[in-house]
Amino acid sequence: MKLNTKSIVIVAVLLATSLTVFGQAKKPTLMILPSDNWCTQRYFMTEFDNQGTKKKVPNYKQAFQEDTELRQVISKISSLMVNRGFPLKDVEQELKNIESRTAEDNMTTSTTSGSSIAESPLDKLKNQAKADIIIQIWWKVNKTEQGKSVSFILEAFDAYTSKLIASSTGNGTPSDKEIVAVLLEKAILANIDPFVAQVQAHFDDMFNNGREILVTVKRWDSWNKNLETEINGEEITDYINKWMKDNTVKGRFNMSDATENKIRFEQVRIPLYDSNSQAIDARQFTKSLQKYLKAAPFNFEVKLMTRGLGEAILVVGEK
Repeated sequence: MKLNTKSIVIVAVLLATSLTVFGQAKKPTLMILPSDNWCTQRYFMTEFDNQGTKKKVPNYKQAFQEDTELRQVISKISSLMVNRGFPLKDVEQELKNIESRTAEDNMTTSTTSGSSIAESPLDKLKNQAKADIIIQIWWKVNKTEQGKSVSFILEAFDAYTSKLIASSTGNGTPSDKEIVAVLLEKAILANIDPFVAQVQAHFDDMFNNGREILVTVKRWDSWNKNLETEINGEEITDYINKWMKDNTVKGRFNMSDATENKIRFEQVRIPLYDSNSQAIDARQFTKSLQKYLKAAPFNFEVKLMTRGLGEAILVVGEK
């Protein structure tokens, strides 16, 4: 079959467009934060109540407002990553968005027990920014005879599982003429390529094999059934297991625990994006399982809860 010039041009444009889209999709979205240790050393910590347990977490808002170096440092690291094609989420802007919604969240309670939403400040930041990877930076200024130098630790974590996926550490060249942010930029620049390669390798694995999450299915003790109850000759656990095989990427997941009261799935691989190219998190994925269990032949009441972006919990029997 012969193609005329117009057809060749159309095909070329389509190929170029698809390659562009594919190339964009393969870069993870990043969010850069000061490390927990850095915040602790500078007393930028706050306490929150996690269902009766007091926990200390970084106070990023205070850090950005009071530390004069932090914005400069993050801006320099952001520039290094943007130059390598990585899209970034602006942490300060996300913190402002969270603050504007906090009052609404504080007024949100469950319909049955009246409990409030339990969510750490970092979980709130993850849920709103929805970055793929969180990069944390720690640095220290050293005084030497040749001038100031900086030591740094750069670490990247999967935002969904909190697993460490890349790290880099080093020391900069002493200088009396440059500000800390510039010294740190130069020190990191000398070590950035292996770090970026580790980040990209992790994302390539997610792109090819799916994003990793945790899914737990439980039952209310008031429910007149359990997860081993048979429906049409099969246990509820078997139905859920088959659903997971059909809906995970390449059928990849691990059923690490299964009793009449609880099923726990680990290393659950889900697609990165839906049909509209929007990032999929644990809640969106597990929402489909919730709908499956609410439909015939089950017709169960099912409550869906989440912990951050990467863990979802279904409780069967009531809401």
